[in-house]
Amino acid sequence: MTTEFDYDLFVIGGGSGGVRASRMAAQAGARVAIAEEYGFGGTCVIRGCIPKKLFVYASHYRDDFEDAAGFGWTVPETHFDWKVLVANKDKEIARLEGLYEQNVTKAGAEIIMERAEFLDPHTIHLKKSGRRVTAKHILIATGGRPSRDMGNCVGADHAITSNEAFYLETLPRRVIVAGGGYIAVEFANIFHGLGAEVTLVYRRDKILRGFDEDMRDAVTDAMTKKGIRIVTNRVFKRVDKRKDEIFAFTDHDEVLEADCLMLAIGRVPNTDGLGLEKAGVETGRKGEVLVDRFSQTNVDHIYAIGDVTDRLQLTPVALHEAMAFVKTVYDGVPTPVDHTLVPTAVFSQPEIGTVGLSEADALAAGHSIDVYLSRFRPLKHTLSGREERSVFKLIVDAETDRVLGCHIFGADAAEIVQIVAVALKMGATKAQFDATIALHPSAAEELVTMRTKSYSRAPA
Repeated sequence: MTTEFDYDLFVIGGGSGGVRASRMAAQAGARVAIAEEYGFGGTCVIRGCIPKKLFVYASHYRDDFEDAAGFGWTVPETHFDWKVLVANKDKEIARLEGLYEQNVTKAGAEIIMERAEFLDPHTIHLKKSGRRVTAKHILIATGGRPSRDMGNCVGADHAITSNEAFYLETLPRRVIVAGGGYIAVEFANIFHGLGAEVTLVYRRDKILRGFDEDMRDAVTDAMTKKGIRIVTNRVFKRVDKRKDEIFAFTDHDEVLEADCLMLAIGRVPNTDGLGLEKAGVETGRKGEVLVDRFSQTNVDHIYAIGDVTDRLQLTPVALHEAMAFVKTVYDGVPTPVDHTLVPTAVFSQPEIGTVGLSEADALAAGHSIDVYLSRFRPLKHTLSGREERSVFKLIVDAETDRVLGCHIFGADAAEIVQIVAVALKMGATKAQFDATIALHPSAAEELVTMRTKSYSRAPA
């Protein structure tokens, strides 16, 4: 490795992607430094996937206690303590942050707990110490942050985002969630499950844009039946705060009252003040770093991965991009990132798990399709008495018989879809699904027992 620079690789950002890249590059023999101004683990570990899933688990227990009666259990009066949940969450996050730092150090990379900004294409300024360091290659992995852009809404500063939701001192009694994506849907279910009265307000006509229509309909129906109010085709014009109460005024001359307004209206790349213009790095409309399929920017020695590129905002995708970067730059094996057949989940209650093309996307891509669709009541709820339906859906190419997409709404959908993703990555056909013996009784057996197609469609 060259000694012309202080480091062979300088990574800006200690999230999942940046940490993985720094570790792997150091293990490959590179002299690596990684700068992080807040804490290691990034959005996923500190204020995203991990704490959110812990809150999802917590919010399930109210239904579980109710369901127990149908199976002969008598559960005494329950009480939820928000402060205990937050304290235990914080303890686990601190443990994970420590592990991330340990793993980076063990790999031989240097940790710099400072904000890093570009001075020129090869030079980084460390804000706290005032140091200047140089690197042969620089990797931007600064992630994203929740958007607070409510347009011309007056009083938007009275709202919180998912960042603050994890640290609220008390559980709000009434919550308004603004947004219709997976973060909005998940937090609406979390707050409701923990006992809050929840209203979800979305500017479009149906939540979860981009997901398969049957999944969108299923989760909307389930949330409504649980008592979550969903208000669509609305935008906020003004937000007032009077003592501890929020008054949100919509463009339909409505006033929604709550104790907390949470924004889940998208995420924006963390590139403000990074000095990208000094390095000559091009950015897009949202401030995202523009990269090619190898995660390389227009400056040949500067790369970017993860949410800061605004490609697929998922932690495993950032990890994949990190590994592809290291293979390309340090292993000498040019490896483009692969964003096809990425499984994803919405941790609603029940949850959505999906991989591959939706029905609409398959048609838009020119496929003639056969659709296999099953709706049923899970075995558990024949005794619990809960009126909850699962939905399983397969999208199949009518000409090749290849399974193009799998979409599940139901308990453990994410766990099931992770395995289905392997089959789809291998090019599995519907005939191969049919030839697989079912595991009974299970919900997942529906995937291999749906023999009669529900309908067929051709591109317009």
